[in-house]
Amino acid sequence: MTATQERPTVQAPPRQASRDLAGPPAVAPKNRRIRGWLARHGASLVWILPVLALAGIVQRINMAGSPQRIDDEGTYTAQAWAIGHLGELTHYTYWYDHPPLGWIQIAGYTGLTGAFGRYDQAVMAGREAMLFFALVSVLLVWLLGRRLGLSRPASAVAALVFGVSPLAVQFHRTVYLDNVAVPWLLLAFLLALSRKNQLAGFIGAAFAFGIAVLSKETFLLALPFLAWVMIRNSDKSTRRYTLATSGAVLALVGLSYVVLAAVRGELIPGPGHTSLISGLTFQLGTRADSGSIFDTGSLFFKVVDQWWVLDQVFIVMGVLSAVVALFLKRFRPLAVLVLFAVAVMFRPNSYVPVPYVIMLIPFAALLIAGVADAAVKTYRARRAGKVTTTLSRVGGTAWLVACAVAIAALVPLWTVQLRGFLQTDLDQPMVSAEQWVDDNVPHDSRLLVDDSMWVDLVNDGFDQDNVIWFYKIDTDGAVEAQSPNGWKDSDYIVTTDSIRTSAAGSPDVQNALKNSTIVASFGTGNQLVDVRRINPEGATAAKQSAESEKAAQTAAGTEISENPNLVASDALKKQLAAGQLNSRALVVLGQLLGTGKVTVADLEPLPGEEGSSFRRLVIESAAGEPGSQLTDWLKNVGSTYAPSTIRTTGAGTEVVFPAIEPTGLLG
Repeated sequence: MTATQERPTVQAPPRQASRDLAGPPAVAPKNRRIRGWLARHGASLVWILPVLALAGIVQRINMAGSPQRIDDEGTYTAQAWAIGHLGELTHYTYWYDHPPLGWIQIAGYTGLTGAFGRYDQAVMAGREAMLFFALVSVLLVWLLGRRLGLSRPASAVAALVFGVSPLAVQFHRTVYLDNVAVPWLLLAFLLALSRKNQLAGFIGAAFAFGIAVLSKETFLLALPFLAWVMIRNSDKSTRRYTLATSGAVLALVGLSYVVLAAVRGELIPGPGHTSLISGLTFQLGTRADSGSIFDTGSLFFKVVDQWWVLDQVFIVMGVLSAVVALFLKRFRPLAVLVLFAVAVMFRPNSYVPVPYVIMLIPFAALLIAGVADAAVKTYRARRAGKVTTTLSRVGGTAWLVACAVAIAALVPLWTVQLRGFLQTDLDQPMVSAEQWVDDNVPHDSRLLVDDSMWVDLVNDGFDQDNVIWFYKIDTDGAVEAQSPNGWKDSDYIVTTDSIRTSAAGSPDVQNALKNSTIVASFGTGNQLVDVRRINPEGATAAKQSAESEKAAQTAAGTEISENPNLVASDALKKQLAAGQLNSRALVVLGQLLGTGKVTVADLEPLPGEEGSSFRRLVIESAAGEPGSQLTDWLKNVGSTYAPSTIRTTGAGTEVVFPAIEPTGLLG
């Protein structure tokens, strides 16, 4: 090219054209991973997410109302509360009845989520933690089903049955250590079925199983079956090494409990302290047995009857599935586990705790779904001409028929039972009793209570040393030291079904009940909660004092009923003449009648005080102290006779006097 020649002009392409030539922008690696994961697991999510949502909704709705709150819930909730608020394993002497890891996990959940701050009743914070553990378990049931070879629909059925069976709802909602242990047990079996990275999987399984046992010691029953799964699933070339390593991990986790006892100087029995050996001796040897299943009055019968009433269809199908699954190799360890655990209940002199069934629910659900899945696959194979044995054809068809019958029975049963869980408020009597105690009992009083209300009353301002779990009064040395006179050093006992059924084991509680008077009562039947005032001078002296007080009230009431300044119905005058108005109210009403005409409405009891002396007056008008002057007058009657509340309503001035009053006010 010569100097005189012009260079050809190259025109740059437009920017849009440059982008087109460069192709689409690269997808970020993170987005690619997410899309890839969703592509692989999208079908599974379609099945499991609705099950999780349904289980969560069923477990959460009316969680505070049903089932009825029980003392075990209060025990574990209070211990979890003590970890977060007192920095102690328990707020009483820890006596190694259970390993503490279960309520430590509950404390972890409530501490991280602030659950105790969301509820007036502390046990409900514990129930929220149970909801969390239940949902984790639902997911693990699904994953374990898939790992066992179940189809997605069958795995979803297993997870659904585990999540919403009335038997499951009853126990998943209740604050039991077993519910904390279940997800760890399921995780252990899931990891034991690992094919890839088997050493890591087996170590994880051993660790998870150790956590399960330290959450609830009865889960140790599952150890032989977890070992069976690991041995059968292990690679022969590395079996000895992987099993030995995982066994060492399990031993180390278990020994941590022994180390805890040793560090605290409480490994072996000795004077002045509890011990791990003593706790194990009680749990395994000296604890009273549950009696015979054939004795309708035995604990064994009552426990099994409770399970049966909740969901007999699930129980029958679970046991039948376990029997059938003995012939299905992949389910055989789980089947033997369920049948073995059932057999253990019937051993001589056995103790069967109410939550024993919790460990069996997930495995029974998996077996029901697993056997049904196998039957469906057998049916399809037969239709395709691949099944030739008569046993396979008949067995598969028979099980599908059994499933159809079970579903027909299950729908009405579950409908009735779940409606009760979602609508019935069984906790209201206990809530009302707690509120009554907070409003009417002096906060320096000493109370014997059910475990389930301990934290609530402490949060209401009662000193924790003055709120005593009823069974600690004569079993805990620290409490006995604070109560040298036993039951006589307590002022009130709040009785629930738990206290009434357990009182026989405690002489102090029996004496407190015999020498106490009901001052408020809420609910009926098993939900009955009584607030009782303890009479340290004895029942006879208390009765004489009450009769004397009643006579004084009758005399004063008769005099007031005849006062010409009283404007009232004949019904009210009869109530006064019968001595049904309490002493403070009689004194104040008598003084008010001295100022002029007073119109009073008929007496009505306050909630929980039916049968007691009335302590509420509704003054419709008072000629001598009209309007706001009446309120001022009532506020200045003196501390001995002062009302607890005064409020103006459409009916007049409502005056409520304290429930607890000293004797002798009427002379």
